[in-house]
Amino acid sequence: MADPATLRERMVERQIHARGIDEPALLAAFRAVPREAFIGADYAAHAYEDSPLPIESGQTISQPYIVALTIDAAEIGGGDKVLEIGAGSGYAAAVIGQIAAEVVAIERHGELARIAAGRMERLGYDNVRIIEGDGTRGCPSEAPFDAIVAAASGSHVPPALLDQLKPGGRIVMPLGDPGSIQSLVKVTKNADGSLAREELGAVRFVPLIGAHGHADTSPALVRSVPELIFDAAEELPEIDNPSFAIPFDRFADARVVMLGEASHGTSEFYRARAAITQRMVVEHGFNIVAVEADWPDAATIDRHVRHRSRRAGEAAAFERFPTWMWRNREVNDFIRWLRIDNAARNPADMTGFYGLDLYNLSDSMRAVIDYLDEVDPAAATEARERYACLSPFSHNPQVYGRLAMSEGYAFCEAGAVAMLGELLANRLAYSSRDGEEWLDAAANARLVKNAEAYYRAMYRGSEESWNLRDTHMFETLCALLDAKGPDAKAVVWAHNSHIGNAEYTEMGMVRGEHNIGQLARRRFGDEARLIGFGTDRGTVAAASDWDAPMEVKKVRPSLPESVERLCHDAGLPRFLLDLREGENRRAAAALSEPYLERYIGVIYRPETERWSHYSQSILAHQYDGWVWFDETRAVEPLPGEQRPGQEETYPFGL
Repeated sequence: MADPATLRERMVERQIHARGIDEPALLAAFRAVPREAFIGADYAAHAYEDSPLPIESGQTISQPYIVALTIDAAEIGGGDKVLEIGAGSGYAAAVIGQIAAEVVAIERHGELARIAAGRMERLGYDNVRIIEGDGTRGCPSEAPFDAIVAAASGSHVPPALLDQLKPGGRIVMPLGDPGSIQSLVKVTKNADGSLAREELGAVRFVPLIGAHGHADTSPALVRSVPELIFDAAEELPEIDNPSFAIPFDRFADARVVMLGEASHGTSEFYRARAAITQRMVVEHGFNIVAVEADWPDAATIDRHVRHRSRRAGEAAAFERFPTWMWRNREVNDFIRWLRIDNAARNPADMTGFYGLDLYNLSDSMRAVIDYLDEVDPAAATEARERYACLSPFSHNPQVYGRLAMSEGYAFCEAGAVAMLGELLANRLAYSSRDGEEWLDAAANARLVKNAEAYYRAMYRGSEESWNLRDTHMFETLCALLDAKGPDAKAVVWAHNSHIGNAEYTEMGMVRGEHNIGQLARRRFGDEARLIGFGTDRGTVAAASDWDAPMEVKKVRPSLPESVERLCHDAGLPRFLLDLREGENRRAAAALSEPYLERYIGVIYRPETERWSHYSQSILAHQYDGWVWFDETRAVEPLPGEQRPGQEETYPFGL
């Protein structure tokens, strides 16, 4: 592992300076203060991660960038006297002390105040004093202050703090309700006593508790979260029980119901989604099943379940890594059911099975050309010419992305874009023959266009490639809904990382990533319902590396600071928790705080699980509902060989 000074420098450059904070004195302060000295021994090795970390008294030390953003906004100068509200571990006060002449930091938790004061003495920061007390009252005996920085959110700026500012003084604090996205606000006290307010952006902090802040309910709330979950949860029967899916009728008024999974290899998640989907189809008129799979693979299944003829030369579905994700007994049983159910329906009323993902570039190009060979041979010749650029890379598109970056331009982009444009322009003429086949061709052409951009983006960073992929999946979903008409209703099967609203996860709040759940919420509002799935322990089908053999791995019991541990401690084997506004208000409020959430993809590395598979999220805002299975088992793969797959970018095959 790199030495702390190297890690500290990397933190400053990548997490703070790269995000636009360039005040030299502030950057120097972060370089000077050892963050590892302000974190318990269990987490010291992770001191320079781009995330909050646990500290004593059940509290957290904030993400370094958020500390920097707040201090930078306060415009602290070399001769300033500064008051900090919410000292916590003392880290922010120590950083401020590198710039200001004097720092007074108030902390309401006696244990934290004592530990932080000891750190200041031990590190020789003699211009920083830690005081135990109610920060909402400020510190009148030490006033006035040039700047006040609060590390907790209130509904308003307490007047006592404004009174303790000098003329020209600044206070920076988050404002907003606990458990929601808050706004970082800067208030400047003018020479005449008037106030100027400036909004600095969205943040999330713990509540400011005290006489002029929120009531002190957090200790009881934290202790009682499993009890609140137990009270609010609706215990579910076994999945095979005919009544299992009935509680999900409450979500059937939506146009899109998204069903997640905490891993790609857990039997209960697939079987539960199948049972819920069957009820949505039979009882509530849903006619689209859209899954996190490639379009051409799913199209083969769709022709089977809707009793349509198989295309000549069509490849078998789901034979590339990871085969077990869709070629498993659980999915096979659902496909059999869907074919039988469709047999009793008119063709126009059958439920289709569609893929949203964009990896099968070679089969998509072939499908477009095959379709045009039938309806427009001249256009098929043009398609061959346009796709000739990508064809050499169709089975290894990562090579194209690398070459495009080295060449400095997207040398295959124009052909892919033009081909999709031509198919869309000829929609009326082509779809009059067979609208379903035109829809298939258009979806494949869209996949080729977006895959070309995706593989180029892989070499520019995971954020852009992730966003391109999820935007493609959402565009494909919307195209299906549009094609099926205003009464179309879709059930989506995808990983929790795709269907939970990314705005309330570390993905969105820290890395700037969005997903199909977030995009669906923006477009459809309450007409989109997002339902996550979780488990505590059991087994899972996964690999150790990309293209490695599938293994049945043991899922470790969840971490103490995770939402999974809270659910496990509720003591129910299976349940549904409705998290919507107005439903189960107390449990939803308890789960409106950030907790760790586990994400297992096609790769599972239990030896590094905390950093490989956990990420912070706010469950009550991420999902409308949460389905829990305390212990789960791996899916049962169907027999057959698997071909190498096209590697996904982040994280671990999600």
